[in-house]
Amino acid sequence: MQLDVSVVNVAIKPIGASLGGGTSALQWVINAYTVVFAALILTAGALGDRIGARRVFVAGFAVFTAASAACGLAPSLGALVAARAVQGAGAAALVPCSLALLNHSFPAAQDRAKAVGLWAAGASVALSGGPLVGGVLTQTLGWRAIFFINVPIGLAAIGLTVRRVAETPRGADRVVDLVGQLAAITTLAVLAAAMIEGGVRGFADPAVLAGFVVAFAAGAAFVTVERVRARPMLPLALFRSATFSATSAIGFIINIAFYGLIFVLSLWFQDQRGFTALQTGLAFAPSTIAVLAGNLLAGRTAARVGPARVIVAGSLLVSAGLAALLVIGPDTPYPAIVGQLVAIGLGLGFVVPVMTASLLGSVDPSLSGVASGTLNTARQTGSVIGVALFGALASSDRVGGLHVALVISIVLALTAAVVARRVEPARVPQKA
Repeated sequence: MQLDVSVVNVAIKPIGASLGGGTSALQWVINAYTVVFAALILTAGALGDRIGARRVFVAGFAVFTAASAACGLAPSLGALVAARAVQGAGAAALVPCSLALLNHSFPAAQDRAKAVGLWAAGASVALSGGPLVGGVLTQTLGWRAIFFINVPIGLAAIGLTVRRVAETPRGADRVVDLVGQLAAITTLAVLAAAMIEGGVRGFADPAVLAGFVVAFAAGAAFVTVERVRARPMLPLALFRSATFSATSAIGFIINIAFYGLIFVLSLWFQDQRGFTALQTGLAFAPSTIAVLAGNLLAGRTAARVGPARVIVAGSLLVSAGLAALLVIGPDTPYPAIVGQLVAIGLGLGFVVPVMTASLLGSVDPSLSGVASGTLNTARQTGSVIGVALFGALASSDRVGGLHVALVISIVLALTAAVVARRVEPARVPQKA
């Protein structure tokens, strides 16, 4: 499902040419998916813990598959954005429940770390390889193909899950928090809207400022609701663990930088360099290969030197690649930035699987659904902010906005390196 966050980036211009809409309108093609995805992950994780992760996983795939077909058939930009929101709802069920199924299948910490490494490798390659896949499909079959391709994949996945995967134990104490869910959706949707409109109206515009106030108030309401509920959707007690809180923060930070940069770099390739969708996708290929290499090395490296050191090293490598990318200008030749894209991808490849395994290892297996949901909510919230903020920065000045986005991303990557020092080796998991 990570693929469908990034696969659309290279198709933004063809979609705009086909259905209309400026940069701010087209940002919603991406953010309608990520807002709903991020807002519903916790509910989906809790629901999976309550009625069975396999049941929710299959239902999520059914919704995702049907919505993908609707995206491919969309007659207008509004219809596409609406279908993308439904697609995000289906995707929200897949990430936490897939990790919950994996966590129950591999109870031993070492086996779980290897399995999570493979899971993260697939997710990271899907995320970083999205532009390449999107470019190939858009160039050869048209932008609608990036959605239609999900239909046979979804049907096959449902069949395999039903036949091969065992259901997880049910937890009657897990509840669906509708009030908290409403507050979460309001927070993310209004925050994304305020940032996107900030790029059009200016961030000092009264309506934009009002949006930030509403988003802050809704976020505060969400935290308050979760704190006072006897059985919250997000058990705040989990954040007492240094590892849990640190890895959640790192997921949020890294995704702001990575998702936002994919969006603005896609615009730079196509607007400044005149790349086609296929050429833009191919331009991201070195980063995709580097992500896979990092994923394959991360688990065994963490076993030798500890997870904190691996995440610190990966974050520093990302920051170095971002800093070196500051040389980019309107006429910079592609070969001059390949090394930087490789460094960023390799660093990300080290961070994600170790971060994910560390977080899952810090909680009791009965909370694996809500734990993975928390991490992925943090990551997708970062994605929403990254695309909205960096897209707004680059809406009127592609190169200048890209430079500002790079500086912000360098600071974020260095912050992740500092926070990673709080990640501890695996120990007896805690209960909320």
